Amino acid sequence: MGESMRGTRLGTTSYEVDSGEYAPRLLTTYVCPEGHSATLPFALEADEIPDVWECACGNQAGRLGAALQMAPEPKRVRSHWDMLLERRSIKDLEALMRERLELLHGQTTRSA
Repeated sequence: MGESMRGTRLGTTSYEVDSGEYAPRLLTTYVCPEGHSATLPFALEADEIPDVWECACGNQAGRLGAALQMAPEPKRVRSHWDMLLERRSIKDLEALMRERLELLHGQTTRSA
């Protein structure tokens, strides 16, 4: 036996013959917005096949034939201006600004 195994890397190479039988598979195609497509094999017994797969270009590719659910639009952060407009109208704000400017101009003329 030692003579027949001379020059081989024992332990790193398998001499076992594979029968070539694989589990039944389902080919699933994903297409990204850029037009790239990828076909991936999934086992027929898979519990769940994802509707979205990351494309090589970095975009999210959707599975062909799957009804993609649109992600909910993220909640917009309200600014101070948005909150102010919830309480007062533009007309009210302009009147308030005129009133404050008159008050400020009256203070500067008195002190001078």
